[in-house]
Amino acid sequence: MKKLIKEFKEFAVKGNMLDIAIGIIIGAAFGRIVSSLVNDILMPALGILLGGVDFSGLAFTLKGIGDRPPVTLNYGRFIQTFVDFFIVAFALFFIVKGINKLKRQQELPPSPPAPSKEEILLTEIRDLLKEKKV
Repeated sequence: MKKLIKEFKEFAVKGNMLDIAIGIIIGAAFGRIVSSLVNDILMPALGILLGGVDFSGLAFTLKGIGDRPPVTLNYGRFIQTFVDFFIVAFALFFIVKGINKLKRQQELPPSPPAPSKEEILLTEIRDLLKEKKV
């Protein structure tokens, strides 16, 4: 039992596990921010542009068959969820694009140092000697 607890502690405090936990927490908070942006700012503005349409209330009711109750298809909520997803995907695209750009800059090999005065002089001497042989 002690070995199992020790293994769990090693697993739980690994850097990757903590990074994942932090990412999940930040992702959840980011999701709430995006949901608020969509529900409280974008969708009302879009509704005004489309003539006062409130997307959250858009629904279609199907009649029940026999003794079954009617079913409501809330396609307005689907539209809002789709806009949420689109905004999150768009934001993450730019975040990943920025991170990849930083990685590429770090991965570039450093440019070779400028030649020293001695190297320049030796190169000139070599070139002159080549010219004399020809």
